[in-house]
Amino acid sequence: MSLKAENLSKIYGSGLLGGGKCIFRDVSFELEPGKTFGLMGPSGEGKSTLGRIIAGLESPTAGAIHFKGSPLSGMKKAEYATFRRRVQMMFQDPTDAFNPGKRIEHSVSEVLKLLDTPGTERIRRTKEMLKTTGLPEEVLARYPAQLSGGQLQRLALGRILLLEPEYIVLDEPTSALDVSVQAQILHLLKKVQDEQGIGYLLISHDEAVVRFMSDSLGMLENGKLDVIEA
Repeated sequence: MSLKAENLSKIYGSGLLGGGKCIFRDVSFELEPGKTFGLMGPSGEGKSTLGRIIAGLESPTAGAIHFKGSPLSGMKKAEYATFRRRVQMMFQDPTDAFNPGKRIEHSVSEVLKLLDTPGTERIRRTKEMLKTTGLPEEVLARYPAQLSGGQLQRLALGRILLLEPEYIVLDEPTSALDVSVQAQILHLLKKVQDEQGIGYLLISHDEAVVRFMSDSLGMLENGKLDVIEA
């Protein structure tokens, strides 16, 4: 089942009829399992805000998010908790995803404890995650500052994968990385998608990245979304 945005509007400072600042209005699109919708547009047009709304981290002024046919606004607590686990967001700067004073092992185990994963199963799932993301076990003993941006972004993805998401919002996931590392992360994202059937919303200002990754794409500009290829 899909994740659908229906007539989303975001206005800061006022209601729909007031004098607030309109970020975007009546935006609609659909994310499907195993496919990528690429979102482009100039800076300041609200791409990241839209991504946060899709991931449930921010509320729209108007419109609705539908997850597996049910509107977010009408979900019960347990249903919403499931949505928040199944729809995740991966941010531009991977250093923000980790506590600088804690070893990586702690950041990974936090997620597994949250899921009530038994001790022996935690070890298995951690090793599986490292294998998937192409990282050695030694990274677990290190602090975030001791790892490269590419390693941290792989770990950020791996920690998300522990939650078994169905959709991931990718907010400029490679723009903070060197060009050679960008390609590695993009190929990793494609590999994970092929293996696990995860749907992506890819937000990027880089048209080459969007076209490489996406099955369909749209341009958010002047408050409107135009799907320019499908």
